[in-house]
Amino acid sequence: MNKVLEQIGEMGIVPVVVLNDAKDAEPLGKALCDGGLPCAEVTFRTDAAEESIKIMTEKFPDMLVGAGTVLTTEQVDRAVNAGAKFIVSPGLNPRIVKYCVEKGILIMPGTANPSDVEQALENGLDVVKFFPAEQAGGLKMIKAMAAPYTSVKFMPTGGINQNNVRDYLAYDRILACGGSWMVKGDLVKAGDFAKITELVAEAVQIVKEVRG
Repeated sequence: MNKVLEQIGEMGIVPVVVLNDAKDAEPLGKALCDGGLPCAEVTFRTDAAEESIKIMTEKFPDMLVGAGTVLTTEQVDRAVNAGAKFIVSPGLNPRIVKYCVEKGILIMPGTANPSDVEQALENGLDVVKFFPAEQAGGLKMIKAMAAPYTSVKFMPTGGINQNNVRDYLAYDRILACGGSWMVKGDLVKAGDFAKITELVAEAVQIVKEVRG
């Protein structure tokens, strides 16, 4: 398995981060590292995403930073040039997947049904995002889809929180869970990075309890 995927699997949770101001990137990166989860999927939904990835990767070189909500090949290039180590997309766009695979860039495209998974397999991928997880059938749906695709692992994202993450993590076909409950926008906006550190540490503890 790809080294980055191994790291993601070891961490068990990928914080999904939306940053509206790049000035928050450094203190947020510090909060994630201090809490024991040196990883972030910075979504490309905001103008600050590219700069935020750059700041995090420069200030915290050991941190695993990726780009989420990537919708174009141009965004792939911008994210990777900023220091992103992996790409996540909400759906499976064959053109973007092919582009990443050809360039040797790790991509976890969004899937919600067997047809999506087969497209991922066709492109040589064995780890996919499952999105929106809770709304698309949750753990039951993942287990049903995992049965015929024995080589595939999933990263469910969407509607996952501290109350249901244990169930997902306990299933061996789940590489990690994406979640934003420990990095909520209002906490970032308020500059409450101490609270974020605390919530991140709690998330790390959950992974330890479930996976040992």
